[in-house]
Amino acid sequence: MASLFFYGTLRHTPLLEIVLGKAPERLDGCPARLADHAVRSVPGEPFPTLIAAPGETAPGLLVRGLTEQDIARLRFYESGFDFDLVTLDVTDDDGTPTTAQVFFPKPGLWDTEDDWSLPDWTAKWAGISIQAAREVMAWHGRKTGAEIAAGFAGIRRRAAAVVAARNRVPDTVRDLAGDVTVLAHKRPYANFFAVEEMDLRVRRYDQRMGPVVNRAALAVGQAAVVLPYDPRLDTVLLVEQFRAPVFMAGDQMPWVWEPIAGPLEPGETAEEAARREALEEADLAFRYLEPAGEMYSSTGSSTEYLYLFIGVTDLPDTAAGLGGVDAGEDIRSAVIAFDELMQRVDDRLCRDMPLVTTALWLARHRDRLRSGQ
Repeated sequence: MASLFFYGTLRHTPLLEIVLGKAPERLDGCPARLADHAVRSVPGEPFPTLIAAPGETAPGLLVRGLTEQDIARLRFYESGFDFDLVTLDVTDDDGTPTTAQVFFPKPGLWDTEDDWSLPDWTAKWAGISIQAAREVMAWHGRKTGAEIAAGFAGIRRRAAAVVAARNRVPDTVRDLAGDVTVLAHKRPYANFFAVEEMDLRVRRYDQRMGPVVNRAALAVGQAAVVLPYDPRLDTVLLVEQFRAPVFMAGDQMPWVWEPIAGPLEPGETAEEAARREALEEADLAFRYLEPAGEMYSSTGSSTEYLYLFIGVTDLPDTAAGLGGVDAGEDIRSAVIAFDELMQRVDDRLCRDMPLVTTALWLARHRDRLRSGQ
């Protein structure tokens, strides 16, 4: 049996319970302190790091009686953060000195800022971290820590999308807990995207419970979509790029014209994502954003949730060009007249659903935008 001292996000016991796979009553934990150390924020990250700091004291949670299996689960969860287990002297809540193992970051691994706050983290990040931990630990024994680390950005995006979905307006007509029964939940695949699979029963409209059905969904996350529009010149900017799913479908035209779009990063608003993507894909800034709706992109096959915008800006001919932020993005843009865009819609040449949707929204509100109202 081993004792571990947790100073960061695993002090939040609901998260620790998921990582360990244990109910709270099975955890032997108490507050503790680590002398001559401090818990600091890491710039741009929700998790903290531990540093040597003579004269300071790091608060934490001491958990006793952990098994080898517990340690293996913890190592798997922490493997993506490049921490090592070291043994240090801590003081429990009774003031009794004891030794415990601590996940200590390699020296110089992270830059540091101010003291890290567990309550602040809990308010903003606990829900996302708990959901991400559920996916991470579902892969324990099936993936390596290195594989989890490589895909963790996608895991966290998907987790943020689940939290956002749960916070939307609930159904006031149906009892979700009583009307949908989940018998099995599987995660057969995860990479850039993931696949979620469930065996479930759903209450029918005649009030009887339906049969057990197997359903799967592409777990994507949330995305911001913005169609740049110049009300003075009455022009829009479109971007074109190769789309592998279109190619995989057998389509002979896998280069697709679209609005600017990209995923929401955890902690980022849809408006922030829209502005960031515009800079990355087209080096473009907006005077303001007009919300043009929000919706699931394909309710029968995908969890993707879209936030649509019209980005009001200036679009001289020089706005067109090449864009993208890494080797995985090869994007070109073009500025066209609004009337040409609508002719493409009428001629069924626009094959991207968000492009058609934002174009139709713009057609409805174009006069208002042109008048400056």
